[in-house]
Amino acid sequence: MPETPFKINACENSIRFSAVIQPRSSRNEIAGVYNNSLKIRLTSPPVDGAANKTCIKFLAKWLGMSPANVRIVTGLSSKNKVIEIDGIDESVFRDKLTAKIPNLFKERQP
Repeated sequence: MPETPFKINACENSIRFSAVIQPRSSRNEIAGVYNNSLKIRLTSPPVDGAANKTCIKFLAKWLGMSPANVRIVTGLSSKNKVIEIDGIDESVFRDKLTAKIPNLFKERQP
C-alpha cells in the first residue's frame, strides 16, 4: 500500500501533526514536507521561545483562527515538534495544505 509522507492525526475536537521548524528564515512560510513532517520556516530565532511564539501566531493567521487554538504539544526546545490545533476539521486543514503544496496527499507510485 502506498505511504503518505505526511500524516494528520484527528483527535476529538482537534488535529495533530509533526513539524520541523527552520528558524531565522527570510520569511514565515510553509515550505513543504521534510522527514514526514511539515516544514515551517520562521523569521524568529530559536531564543527564549521566540520561534515557538512565531510558529503559533503564523499558523493561527494562516488558518484564520485565534492563536489560543494552536499549541505545541511536544518539542518546545527542539526544531522537531508536534502541533495541535483545536476547532479545525481534518478535511479543512488538508484543503489548506493542498492549496499550498498541491501533491502533498497524492499517493506515490511504487
